[in-house]
Amino acid sequence: MREAMIVWGGWEGHDPEKCATIYRRWLHEDGFSVRMETETAAFADPDIHKLSLIVPIFTMSKIEKDEAVNLCKAVENGVGLAGHHGGMSDAFRDNVDYQFMVGGQWVAHPGDIIDYEVNVTKADDPIMQGIKDFAYHSEQYYMHVDPSNEVLATTTFSGEHAPWTRGVVMPVVWKRQYGLGRVFHSTLGHVADEFDVPEMATIQRRGINWAAREE
Repeated sequence: MREAMIVWGGWEGHDPEKCATIYRRWLHEDGFSVRMETETAAFADPDIHKLSLIVPIFTMSKIEKDEAVNLCKAVENGVGLAGHHGGMSDAFRDNVDYQFMVGGQWVAHPGDIIDYEVNVTKADDPIMQGIKDFAYHSEQYYMHVDPSNEVLATTTFSGEHAPWTRGVVMPVVWKRQYGLGRVFHSTLGHVADEFDVPEMATIQRRGINWAAREE
């Protein structure tokens, strides 16, 4: 049986415990055993190299150097990494090695909670199959992103809340390789209730399964 580890904590505004519970249920249903952790010290455990998947849900906060080194090496050697929103792409702001692995870093969400559209850019990818462009109500993440990401969905900024962003097309969902490991990320999911949006939940569940290393 494949094993996943969910590490949750950090800023409470992103509902880390509730999101971790959703991921744990999905993973159990999809045939994984699941290890739950609430401290970043779990990333330094040598045993994480045996995992199939790691799901970080740890907005902001700090990761120690040895924790980040071991985590990045585990993914480089084949462990999958997948997550959503600030729990993954606004975690550990002072650690560039972590950001390099994730493929992006949050920098702003002009207008805070707003209505916007998510546009599917790779409809033939298995993660996005059957999903059409959809309306979304949440933070519209403005990201610094790695050009090597394989972008699966984007959003376009209207400029209403930051005029200089008008017309900017920003990745929302991407996948990438980091060494032998597969990395998946979606910027959707500010709070746990957004997992009730069918498109968001479908993309996220498919994405974590895609990232997970095979037995």
